[in-house]
Amino acid sequence: MAHPVIPDSHLDLFKKKAFANLATLMPDGQPQVTPVWVDFDGRHVVINTAEGRQKDKNLQRDGRVALSIADPDNPYRYLEVRGRVTGRTLEGADQHIDAMAKKYLDKDKYPGRKPGEVRVIYKVEPQHVTSMG
Repeated sequence: MAHPVIPDSHLDLFKKKAFANLATLMPDGQPQVTPVWVDFDGRHVVINTAEGRQKDKNLQRDGRVALSIADPDNPYRYLEVRGRVTGRTLEGADQHIDAMAKKYLDKDKYPGRKPGEVRVIYKVEPQHVTSMG
């Protein structure tokens, strides 16, 4: 069965400084939501985080996620994606967070890095997509 794709009408949200609200599941099943920078590689929604953060722990244990992205220019226009983690890697994660810092902060290097922090990339394959506006 083919997975839904992000509609062309809403691909621009991944180019804007639009935050995604990422929902993951805690060990007891409660939802946990975090605003995150977001990217799209043409097939997967791409999230970058640091090892050991709550979303990293949650995603390693249970790869089911939901996220919504509201258009910063029109909050009534949004994209919702429900899916599953299909990849986790450290490879390229430092370069990716720097690219996200350029997009969101206009900085060449991610300024929030902590000493000893290890960055990680998650790829989420959309399984259900809803859009409005």
